[in-house]
Amino acid sequence: MLQVYIGYDEREHEAYEVACKTLYKTSTIEAIPLVENRLRSQGLYWRNVDARGGRAYDLPSNAHASTAFAITRFFTPLLCQQGWALFTDCDVLFAEDVKPILRHADPSKAVMVVKHDHRQEGVKMDNQVQVPYPRKNWSSVMLFNCNHPANLRLTVEDINRRPGRDLHAFYWLSDNEIGELPPAWNWLVNVQDRPSNVKIIHYTNGGPWIAGWGPKPNDDIWLKAAKNG
Repeated sequence: MLQVYIGYDEREHEAYEVACKTLYKTSTIEAIPLVENRLRSQGLYWRNVDARGGRAYDLPSNAHASTAFAITRFFTPLLCQQGWALFTDCDVLFAEDVKPILRHADPSKAVMVVKHDHRQEGVKMDNQVQVPYPRKNWSSVMLFNCNHPANLRLTVEDINRRPGRDLHAFYWLSDNEIGELPPAWNWLVNVQDRPSNVKIIHYTNGGPWIAGWGPKPNDDIWLKAAKNG
């Protein structure tokens, strides 16, 4: 059994809706949104966030938070608790049925990711700064083995207090506990060449749902999905 969690940010509501639309068109799985306010109301999330320059500022990280789900994604194994759970950013399209990702699921691993070598800097999305850090973009699509004991090291306390750079670098796991997915499961649009038989299309630098977005290569894929699914 596979559960699918998608990060939610009200600024990217349209991107989230289109991601869900493509998931429902290609599979029978229902998306579970990771909503910051909902997690706070449940008492799971109390991370200190300030507002600076009109943007959310994550105090434990001493840095701006690019999205509302920058940290909440790491609740995925705790919320699912058993079996396999897939997390994705909201700025994705599901090009095919997501269930076959389980063919790559290695029960000896705590998490499976596409191991990008992504060192891009500058700005992305709505003028969000690209912050370089180890294992950048590995955490944008994560297949969690919720039965793996190593994921018990990731506590609610850590999710609320650890700097984001530690969480995104999978600080709680040894290298041999991180498995690898084929590149087709997290294609970084306009950052990498398109892999054959792409499964998940990831607009990591933003897309046409952003106000004032200038036309860029591969926008047509998202626009077609938004119109037709």
